[in-house]
Amino acid sequence: MEVGKRIREQRANAGMSQDDLAARVYVSRQTISSWENDKTYPDVQSLILLSEIFGVTVDTLIKGDVETMTETIDTDVRTMKRLSYVMLGFLLLMLLAIVWICVQTFAWDWPLEQTAPTFVLALVLWGIAMFAACWVERIKKQHDLMTYHEILSFWNGEKVARDAEKRQRESLIPRWLKIVRAVGKMLIAMAVGAFLGYGGAMLAHALLG
Repeated sequence: MEVGKRIREQRANAGMSQDDLAARVYVSRQTISSWENDKTYPDVQSLILLSEIFGVTVDTLIKGDVETMTETIDTDVRTMKRLSYVMLGFLLLMLLAIVWICVQTFAWDWPLEQTAPTFVLALVLWGIAMFAACWVERIKKQHDLMTYHEILSFWNGEKVARDAEKRQRESLIPRWLKIVRAVGKMLIAMAVGAFLGYGGAMLAHALLG
């Protein structure tokens, strides 16, 4: 692959730093570094912006590398979809496990030692879901996907239109707050599962009692 080398050379010829180029292409400095080191590849819109900034054609930047770039991006899209399905599936299984714990505890009055295996199962399912979620976040970071619209476009294999204003708002959110937001969503999901489980347990207790 030569596209990273060409971007680095064109940037150097223009007397620009990675931060300067990142600001003009609406991506992070880390993304520019990833492009230049052939860790990831620019999308169509970014290539067009790069060609305009450097005053060269898109073909000059990517000649001979189109097939490899396309295969790599397509692979990342497929991986992201599979991981998202895995994450959703295991979260649903975790919720069912929580419901089952509630039935065991409230409807059948099982002691703690009997419900412990189900609790461990719920934790394992949650761990697998979180592993898939972290992998998805890694792909998003590699392709500098910040807004929901960007993620959706990447998911559908469409051109990723980067909105500078929305990206700026998203970048202003502290990392700790993003973590709190993600944990909050997880706790809400667990609370919903517990609520459904408790309701189901009470219904089962009433029917069986």
